[in-house]
Amino acid sequence: MELIEGLLRIANLFLSIVAGILAITLFKISHKKEYSNPWKVLMITLVVFAINQILNAIRAFDIYPLPYYITEIVPTIIIALMITAVVMQIYVSKGK
Repeated sequence: MELIEGLLRIANLFLSIVAGILAITLFKISHKKEYSNPWKVLMITLVVFAINQILNAIRAFDIYPLPYYITEIVPTIIIALMITAVVMQIYVSKGK
């Protein structure tokens, strides 16, 4: 069961890499600075998500013993960054 969990973690990591490539492509298309600020936060979120997936894969495969709280703090950071990006996008779309 741990092997399946680890393989799913690795699959999530590859999906986050694909999402990162798409985010970078969309970021390059956007030329206005105010429209790109939420994307910058989303790219940081994506990097933190990739770190989270790596930590979860390390824990799933028992490569290195990680404290349990580490893999619980990182998702909290991801959620906070996502909320920040959404709020920034709302302000940008309203023109403030």
